Formats: sequence, structure tokens, C-alpha cells
Amino acid sequence: MDKHNFKRAALAVAMSATASLAFANTPNSPSDNNANQDVEVFEVLGERRAYTGNFAPLETPAANQVIDLQTLSDAGVLSLDDALDLSASVSRQNNFGGLWNAFSIRGFSGDINLPSGFLVNGFNAGRGFGGPRDLVGIASVEVLKGPRSALFGRGEPGGTVNLTTKRPTYEKGGYVKASLGSWSQLRVEGDYQAILDKNEDIGLRLVGFYEDAESFRPEVETQKQGFYPSLKWSISDQTNLTYELEYTSQELPFDRGVVYSDEFGFSPRDVFVGEAVPIETEVLGHQLEVQHDFNDEWSFLGGLGYRETSLEGDAFEPQFGSRQTYFRDGETISRFFRSRDFESDYLVLRGELSGSISTGSIKHRLIIGADYDKFDNTLVIDRYRSRFNGDLAALTPDDISTHLLLNINNPVYGVNLNPDPGANTNRNEELTGYGIYVQDQLELGENLQVRLGLRYDDFEQDLTNFLASPADTVTTDDSRVSPQVGAVYSLSEGTSLFASYGEGYRQQTGQDFAGNQFAPNITESTEVGVKISLDSVFESAEGLLNVTLFQVKQSNFLVNDDRPEATAVGFFSIAAGEAESTGLEVDANIEFENSTSIWFSYAYTDAEFLSTFADVDGFGFTINAGDPLINTPEHQASIQAAKVYDVASTQLRVGGGLLYVGERNGWVGSDFNLPSYTTTSVFTEADFGNNVVLRLDVENLFDKTFYTNSYANVWVEPGTPRSARITVSYKF
Repeated sequence: MDKHNFKRAALAVAMSATASLAFANTPNSPSDNNANQDVEVFEVLGERRAYTGNFAPLETPAANQVIDLQTLSDAGVLSLDDALDLSASVSRQNNFGGLWNAFSIRGFSGDINLPSGFLVNGFNAGRGFGGPRDLVGIASVEVLKGPRSALFGRGEPGGTVNLTTKRPTYEKGGYVKASLGSWSQLRVEGDYQAILDKNEDIGLRLVGFYEDAESFRPEVETQKQGFYPSLKWSISDQTNLTYELEYTSQELPFDRGVVYSDEFGFSPRDVFVGEAVPIETEVLGHQLEVQHDFNDEWSFLGGLGYRETSLEGDAFEPQFGSRQTYFRDGETISRFFRSRDFESDYLVLRGELSGSISTGSIKHRLIIGADYDKFDNTLVIDRYRSRFNGDLAALTPDDISTHLLLNINNPVYGVNLNPDPGANTNRNEELTGYGIYVQDQLELGENLQVRLGLRYDDFEQDLTNFLASPADTVTTDDSRVSPQVGAVYSLSEGTSLFASYGEGYRQQTGQDFAGNQFAPNITESTEVGVKISLDSVFESAEGLLNVTLFQVKQSNFLVNDDRPEATAVGFFSIAAGEAESTGLEVDANIEFENSTSIWFSYAYTDAEFLSTFADVDGFGFTINAGDPLINTPEHQASIQAAKVYDVASTQLRVGGGLLYVGERNGWVGSDFNLPSYTTTSVFTEADFGNNVVLRLDVENLFDKTFYTNSYANVWVEPGTPRSARITVSYKF
């Protein structure tokens, strides 16, 4: 692809520049490497975070979760999907054959045709085709739930995930890690910091990883590598400038999982139903951020983000409906072929002024800002498929080759890797939007704070279909004002009640079968809850407990259009009316004085359609009011615990976790449900006191068979069997 050479050239320049800086003459500087701890705690005094303001948890009218680096380490997670399992409010969604991150918050996912949107240091960064996110460069994962539209604007309906990256902290040193795991997993990662000038104003951080692994599914192999350098320059006592680069390259199998039928059940989880032809994904991203403190009260935070992503390769995927031969004999899976070439460019600009003023006895904490983003994506898909109506008991080699058949009891791969596809989708979409927002949190006396927010959004969408003759471009535009209101009442020094209401507004990509673009997605969200600082209740513990009731209502809700006449000629969505979720959440993170820590998260979510829509997918299914939303369990819970022991001269940290996911719908409009499951993980970590740490992780300890998400009954993702990983770390 034309942009690959540019990406690699830009990456080479960035790598050579940061490497030369890293090995330049730098002064020795005091550093606290905490050699006996494998996990760092990051706190840079005076650094402000976009879109949030400087509000303590007890004075924030929203149910937020912050999964810090220690909790991520205890859980042994390496990917964003695994990290989000720690929040019961987040459910896994169809992840496009494992090629991107897809999740819902409080029952609602974002754009079904793109990866789930998330923020990186406050920048919109989830869109695009860079592959699933690795956590090596991430310091914390924040799940920002509820009505935050006045600031986030085009965020996801049920909430927003923000990733805080590892940035320079003006220390010197780092670590290297090497891991060996089940199915020939090899992983190496590193994190290095340096100070580049004698005045200690310029900090450098280099983070990277390489991973190569096979799978419990034969013919499946992945290879990933990433490099994430960053520079921070303290220009003065009032001004900081930070630059970050993100580069990730991955070779991944397009894996639609397993197939299910009522008569034969699930196909074996250890049989890969695709082919060993990897998809290549790549992302090259930049972030530049400047912070200036005018005084103790007022500051400015501005910056830009730019990401180029690409996804290219071939895939063999199970057929739907009457084309699927597995429904006839329980052993022969019929497949179709698609070749994909996706590209995207994403530009984000933002500027934000925050501070406080007083009007009489009322103190106002203000955030005033504006942002602009432009997302340009191109999708090219070619497809080959056929229908086999012959005798499955008398298959010929030509039948197997022509119809891309695979016998799960005796799979033979590579029979026909080059079918002759026809054009299926060729379109370019450009979405441009800008927003202006203001938030005022008023302190009305000692106990009551009221938050008022307002955001104006304006967007334009141009969609060009290159398969039309001549090529056809459809343009739409819209604008909207979204309000937010919230209140926090302090019952005591450690307990507060909160309530909030907000509306959200989001552009939707794609078009329907008739060529029409979609109206914007509109969300109304309400929540009430209580927050308790646990050190106000227990003398020997600290942490935070959140209990929240919520309701989210969404209109212009989209589902994929799988009608045969639609899938025969393209890649379309269909509007399915309104949907709603209501529920209860209980979240707690507790740290005891006896070196015991507990993370707990539970969510009850009742998510359902409010509209009736007939024959949404052409397979005889009708969405009825009251039908559940896909991949959203009523009950989900996660608990993680760890404790430190001193044994002779060795410090042991041991712990484990439980994840429960309830039964949930697996195909929109059908009665196909994924079964509930519970998985167990354990770990032991030994710090020998000489900067060397040895760790053992075991996932799915009891080797449960489970399924994490699905698109339909022919695309169901199985969970990983019991696996183990041993890691050795060295800090310097």
C-alpha cells in the first residue's frame, strides 16, 4: 500500500532520533527505581488531564473506575480486552475475527462497523484498523461511565475508556522482561527512562515489545511488535511539552471462532475454521501536548493527535444460513473468501482552558474547550462464495476446492488459497466534526456541588461508493447541543451522594442497502449513586466503594444488515430503532495495611430493544421490543485479590482472580444464547531482592470451555483453555 513506505520512513526517523538521544551523554540524576517492586506508580505533580478537570473522586458526579498499573499487573493482562474484563460494566463484543478491540459499556457498543472508540490521554484514538491494543505502554485504564457528553461529545453511548500512557517521569532506569508461555509463546518487553540535559528539563522514555505465539487452534500464529517512545520538556516552571509516538505492527489470523447448530452443538474449539493466511495491521500515531499554568488557578491544555492505520489480507469465513453445510452433517463447514484492504487517517485537535473563579460566596470551577477531528477511512473488500447442495457423504476433491469446505474431524488446509473473488465493497468515508464545550462545577456551600455542562457539535459526512457507475458521493451534515447536569452532596467527610443526567451525540459511519446515510446516534443517560472512601470506615484499609443505579436510552440504533441481497453486493448496516439499558453497579478497590489488596466489580444490566423491527437479517428473525442486546449479560462480576508475604530474603506476591459472565444473546433477533461461564486465574511473583523478579501466571485454571462473544451462530469466539506463562524481569 502506498502509505506503508511513508510510515516506515517516519518510524525510522523517530527511532533513530530517540535512540541517539538515549545513548547521548546524560548527567547522572537522582532516581528512585524501587528495585524491590516490579510495578511503578506514576504521579507527576501539576500535570493536568484533558476533559476531566481536577476533581477528587468524592466530588465527581459520575461512576468512574481507574484500573491502575498494580491491578493490571496482578491480573496478568497483556491486552486491552483482558484489562476491560476487570470492569463488570464492560462486555466483550464481536471483535472482527480478533482484529480489533470491541466492547460495550452498560450494554451499548459504539459504531458496529469500526473498533470501539476509546481515548488515549484524552485524544480520540480508537477508530481505525491498527489491530488490538497491547498494554505494554499503558500506565492505567480508566472506565469513565455515564453521561459525560458535555465534554466527550462524540464518545461511546454507555461511557468512555481512556488509556493513560507511560510518559517520562524524570527518572533514570527501567526494566526488561522475557516470557515463555503455552503454545510456544515468546514475549520480550522493555521500558527505559533517561534525563537528557544537565538541567533535568528533558525526559525520555522508550517502551517496546515483541511477541510471537502459536495457539491452541492449529494453523494459528501471531506476531506482534510495538515501539512507544516519548519526550517531555519542562520549558519553564509553568510550561510542559510532551510528544509521544505509537507504532504497532501485527500479523494476525482472521479467526471467526467456532460454528454452532441446535442439532450438533459447537464445533470443536481446537479446530481452526479459517486458513493460515495472516492479516497485517499497522498503526503509526503521534501525540503532541502542551500544558501552561498561568497561575495556581488557571491553566491551558492543548494538543493534537494524528494516526494512520491499515489492515490488509485474506480470510476464509464460515457461511451463513442455508449455505452452511455444518447444519446438515455436523462435520463439514462451508466457507467463503474475502480479501480486505482498509486504510484510515485520523486527525484530532483540542484546546482546553480550566480554572476557578468566585461570584460572591459561590466558587466556580470551569472547563472551556474546543476540539476538531477528521476521520478518513477507505474500505475495499473482494469476495468469493458458492453454495454446495450436493451429497456431503460423497465429496470430491473438486467439491472441497470449489466450495472451500473443511471437515472438522480431519481438517485439511491450503486446498484453495486463491479463489477468484469479485468486488464487494469499495468506498471512502470522510467524517469531519468540531465541538465547543463548557462545564461549570459550582460549590454551593460546604456540602453541595452542582455541575452544569453544555456542548455544541457540528459534523459533515461524505461517503463515496466507487462501485457505482459513475462513483456516487452522498453528503450529510448535522449539528446538536448536548446538555449535562449533575450534583454531588457530601454526607460526611468520606461519603457522598451523586446524580447526573446527560445527552450524547455521535456520527455513524456507513450506509444502508438503499444507499442512505444514517441519522446521528442520540443517547440519554441518567445515574444516581453513593461513593464511600473506605479509610473513613476502616482504620486498616483505604480505597473507594461506588454503588450506582443507571439508565441509558439510545435512538437510531444500528445493527448489521445480513440479508442475502445486502451481503451479496456490499457491507451495510440497518437502523433498528431505540434501545435501553438499566442496571446496578458495585465497584470497590481496597488496600489493607497487611499488604492485601482486593479489586471487586459487579454489574446487573438489563439491556433491550424498545422497537420492533421485522426480518432484520433475512433469516426469519424479527427484533421485538424487549429482545436483549447482543453479548450483554444480565450479571457480570470480576474479583482480583493479592497479598504480599516475606519469606526469608524473598518477597512473595500471590493472588488470583475470578471472572463470571452470565448467559447472553449471541445473535440479534434470535434465541441463540451464549452460556454463562466462570474462569479462575492465579499468579505467584517472587522478588529476590537483587532486581530480579520471577513470576508464574496460570489462566483458566480449571480448563473451562467457554465462549466470550459472537456475531451470529456461525461466528462464535471460544475462550482459551488452561494456559501458563513464566516471566523473568530485571530492573536497572
